Amino acid sequence: MQIKDFLVDRSLKELTEHRTLVLPIACYETKINQNLNGYIPLHWHDELQFVLVVKGEAIFQINEDKLEVREGEGLFINSGCLHGAEDHNESGCVYICLNVAPHFMLSHELNTTFVNPYIEATNLPYLHLSAKGFWEINILEAIVKINQLIQQKPSFYEIDISIQLTLIWKNLIINGIKLEYEQTEMVKSHRIKQMLSWIHIHYAEKILLDDIAKAGQLSRSECCRYFKRILKKTPMNYVTDYRIQKSLILLQQTESSVTDVAYQVGFNSTSYFIDLFQKSMHMTPLAYKKYKKKNPSGG
Repeated sequence: MQIKDFLVDRSLKELTEHRTLVLPIACYETKINQNLNGYIPLHWHDELQFVLVVKGEAIFQINEDKLEVREGEGLFINSGCLHGAEDHNESGCVYICLNVAPHFMLSHELNTTFVNPYIEATNLPYLHLSAKGFWEINILEAIVKINQLIQQKPSFYEIDISIQLTLIWKNLIINGIKLEYEQTEMVKSHRIKQMLSWIHIHYAEKILLDDIAKAGQLSRSECCRYFKRILKKTPMNYVTDYRIQKSLILLQQTESSVTDVAYQVGFNSTSYFIDLFQKSMHMTPLAYKKYKKKNPSGG
């Protein structure tokens, strides 16, 4: 299954339900440039995520860090962490994405001791699985096996998936990382989500920097530092990019004109919207509208 458009709520929490018919997991192959935006926009979810790049290479962002993940390598992304990805060097990157509800990693009796401390740790937003250590190789091989089990559905495959998940988690926690719990990191994560949530509610209105800062209970300067450190852009640039993202869906509606869309997503000038859209998407809104009409299922 290829998810081409990420449905998120106002705080960027992903709304896609990550589960098969029976199990609270989802496993699918994703080709990054087939997403609606041409990349995987920043989002977060409660599920733990495991990634294995099977073709090309990608730049993943997790919270404020960016790293390159090449073919054969993988990634663990912890619950609640902002993350996104873009294709690197036009490689046509494809990766297996495994999302698992934290409570399903191990039996209920073991969660308190062996799962919850790792989810709550503030120094473990992600782990780069470089396939150099035996524990990393074991995790990556288990991701492949789970993907095969879900596709082929042999007898008792649900039990086999549970076994592979236990293997993944055991190998992850034996790598020896010393867990830390910093209140300041927890507050920082909460504040950026508050500000993003406010933007996603009010993006169609006039937005000032003061409004965004107030939503995060920060000064203007601190607000800007948060966005530049975590999202690598200014608050107002983020607002513009989000408005462009929202316009992509509206432009695919036959009855919507470019001017209508511009005002619906918060621009008070059609020409300004066209200019910013072209810089972001490398085509005009009208060209994009015509392209999507001819290629409704295209990436």
